[in-house]
Amino acid sequence: MQKHAARRLHFDFRLEHEGVLLSWAVTRGPSLDPADKRLAVRTEDHPVAYGTFEGVIPSGYGAGTVLLWDEGSWIPDGDVDEAVKKGVLKFQIQGQRLRGGWALVRMKPKRRSDRENWLLIKEKDAEASTDKDPVAIWSESVASGLDLEGIAKGKSHALPEFIPPQLAVAVDTPPEGPDWVHEIKHDGYRIQALIQGKTVRLMTRNGHDWTQRYPPVARALSALGLPSAVLDGELVALNDAGRSDFSQLSNGAAERLTYFVFDLLEFDGASLREKPLHVRKKKLRAILPSDGVTVRFSEDLQGDGAQIARAACRMDLEGIVSKRRGALYRPGRHSSWQKSKCIGRDEFVIGGYRRSDKKGRPFASLLLGEYEGDQLIYRGRVGTGFTDTAMEQLAGRMEGLRRTKSPFSNIPSEARRDAVWLEPRLVAEVTYPEQTAAGLLRHSSFMGLREDKMAKEVGRQPAPRSKKAPLPGATAKDTLEIEGVSVTHATRIVFPNAGLTKGEVARWYDLAAPRIIPWLSNRPVSLFRCPDGISGECFFQKHAGHLPDKIRRVSIREKSGSKADYLLINDKAGLLQAAQMGMIELHGWAARADRLDRPDRMIFDLDPDPSVSFDQVKGAAEDIRQLLDQVGLASFPMVTGGKGVHVMVPLMRRHGWDDVGSVSRGIARSLAQAAPERFIATASLEKRKGRIFIDWLRNRRGATAIVPYSLRARTSAAIAAPVTWKELATLPASDVFTPELAPSRLKEDPWKDIAGHRQALTSSMITVFSEF
Repeated sequence: MQKHAARRLHFDFRLEHEGVLLSWAVTRGPSLDPADKRLAVRTEDHPVAYGTFEGVIPSGYGAGTVLLWDEGSWIPDGDVDEAVKKGVLKFQIQGQRLRGGWALVRMKPKRRSDRENWLLIKEKDAEASTDKDPVAIWSESVASGLDLEGIAKGKSHALPEFIPPQLAVAVDTPPEGPDWVHEIKHDGYRIQALIQGKTVRLMTRNGHDWTQRYPPVARALSALGLPSAVLDGELVALNDAGRSDFSQLSNGAAERLTYFVFDLLEFDGASLREKPLHVRKKKLRAILPSDGVTVRFSEDLQGDGAQIARAACRMDLEGIVSKRRGALYRPGRHSSWQKSKCIGRDEFVIGGYRRSDKKGRPFASLLLGEYEGDQLIYRGRVGTGFTDTAMEQLAGRMEGLRRTKSPFSNIPSEARRDAVWLEPRLVAEVTYPEQTAAGLLRHSSFMGLREDKMAKEVGRQPAPRSKKAPLPGATAKDTLEIEGVSVTHATRIVFPNAGLTKGEVARWYDLAAPRIIPWLSNRPVSLFRCPDGISGECFFQKHAGHLPDKIRRVSIREKSGSKADYLLINDKAGLLQAAQMGMIELHGWAARADRLDRPDRMIFDLDPDPSVSFDQVKGAAEDIRQLLDQVGLASFPMVTGGKGVHVMVPLMRRHGWDDVGSVSRGIARSLAQAAPERFIATASLEKRKGRIFIDWLRNRRGATAIVPYSLRARTSAAIAAPVTWKELATLPASDVFTPELAPSRLKEDPWKDIAGHRQALTSSMITVFSEF
């Protein structure tokens, strides 16, 4: 909808259909009062591109200033063409300002008039209002934040754009380790603040403008005097004990509004989303007042996550949110943010209510559900937690949503008794200490309505399983399509501690394929598969059995003299099919299938005893590098995603396995002899205590090594990441790169110079190192 200051001010209402914008000129703008019918004159269809226009139309037809007043999506009730032909078009709107059911009704034509007059009417539903005038409330653009005067003057300082928020994965226990920081989980509305100087917009997680609901917060942000910024945080109402109280916030009785800001996404025109979390937070702390009341920095809680969570629960807080210090900001639900709740607390769709036999009580309990696909699944009732005011307000909201049939797909007969069914549009937040085996809520309590969430968003988030928990069953709807490959059970948790799903594993291999395939193509590979997640049974597969069509085979003669088919993955489709099979890790040969007798690399795997620090491992890698430099061989490091480092030496295919094996063995033994207190060159766990095993055994025929950019089946869900020697010296651990943090690494290859090193073993190398 565009506000158009032409010869006469009006609002252009446009609905996209069949490649054009059906258009009406609403002379007085929209009204939320169903009794207020606004004249809407049908105009010619416009191109779709015109729907986002904002600016000044020069002299001529339609001249004047145009402001983008609202935008969103619409859902027609039935066939659009037939409805327009009949003159009654009903539809649902999900805009930033207008929502709910609406109707356009054609009036009888006047004699000698070619104008097609319609009426724009608000339906009676939860979004209707008799005391709110949207035209008076909102005068600024949803795109730029400017009013008509500002657009006419050509002001260029527009508001930053809304950014879809990052969401946390639910976990049973918080993650551990120094890579994580923790925050109090506030009980309020997720709000993104778009700031341009004195102009502020408060946006919900779905991009709806709530500035007019909370003017004190907007004024406090405006007073900060920031040049431009996008803040992410939680808007809460604090009770007398200083704790967030969602019931006060949702009932509109909040006197102590506080906006806890925990992230800074943009500042002064520059995006910070590609910066690590700790960098964003440092900048955020610097721009917020230290003594703020209405706007406050959400402090980090340092220490053991489990202890912090227990302390939060003892203080009757909702829980904590744990975030990786180095995580980039990624819209959507990602395991670099994890939430741990003290008690069950979730959103549920209100699909009906039970009548009350008590005088003055409009209902006995609400009937709740959540979506699984398109079906609303019944989850039980809530009959406590309502104040008299909340109950009265809720009854008024439900009055216009009655329907004759149940919206639930599985409502039990007991719940049908005395039930009044509702259109499933309202979302309630409910606490519950437990659920039955059938998923029904027990001892639930109503906290308030979630005005910031749509009913269709409310669905069960797959919870990470304990190590002994059975896998949840998956349905055909639980399927992810990537590049033509179907990944089933996509929401199954594969890494419980990190909250990483099978679908996210597949997405990582889709994203990293351009970097992985050069190290994988035409090279026999073994798959480390965990079909039930890393907490279940895992196994290596090197022989080709029944395989998908994109995973190839190569026949290899084994030590026994017989031949067997091994696996080859030459493209992204094969990589994704392997992920569908539950593949977590890729382990490749040091030779390619066309010359299996000629290895093209030599690898030293530094495998430390648990007591050895990563600084000692880095020192060992540097020692190997210096020795290799002395004999004229360039080398490249890779952190393995576990505890060690691989030192990789590219080779021209001139020597066989015996020569490569003897040289690598000699290098390992020479270092072990020179520093026996630090190194060992034999695979003995007992003798390894306090030392690093220089594993040269990767350089034998049939041996494999982890492929660059492969995931590791470890609790951290880290990847094996190629690095430069300079970068290696700065890393705190081998498992610092995860799928959330690694995408930025894919932009530039740390090993880009490797192709320029055409090097080979020499006869003197073979002679010298064979003596060890």
